[in-house]
Amino acid sequence: MESILIVPISPFDEQLTDQLPLRLIPILKRSVTVDRGGAMDPSFAFDTARNQFNSTKILAHLLTNYGEVPDRKILGLTVADLFIPVLTFVFGEAQLSGQAAVVSTYRLDESIYGLPEDSGLLLERSVKEAVHEIGHTFGLYHCHDFECVMHSSTVAEEIDLKRTDFCPRCVQMLDQVLPGRESRQR
Repeated sequence: MESILIVPISPFDEQLTDQLPLRLIPILKRSVTVDRGGAMDPSFAFDTARNQFNSTKILAHLLTNYGEVPDRKILGLTVADLFIPVLTFVFGEAQLSGQAAVVSTYRLDESIYGLPEDSGLLLERSVKEAVHEIGHTFGLYHCHDFECVMHSSTVAEEIDLKRTDFCPRCVQMLDQVLPGRESRQR
């Protein structure tokens, strides 16, 4: 059965990194551990013109350095602002039906919008984005159900509208591709 390894990427929120596995295990029905070997340095992916980190380069690095276990998904987690060349920013990126994903909490944090910090909201958004990106690694596409965790989000407020779990259609698709996963009612 596939497991999930969370790889902290500098800078990262240690408290959030510790809380995330407890929230992901019941949703994904997989073991989730955190790599405690030290945070990954993403400086190789920094784009000085954009003042952001290229998430595609980070995915490649995660695969090269953590992809040796075939039955394991890798989730990079960072506070750094991420982008792909065709978008201003991304909350995360994943390999469709692949092994690696990365999530940034930078734009999930209310304080960057001039609002008071809200650690509970940050955790909730982070859980949803982590489940979303891991869902892509399991072969799920974006869902049309706006409450499904697999629905695409372009602003943080859209993430707030989603549940932390999958809609019945996405659950059915997951059950087909993941042996040993029991369906659960929402």
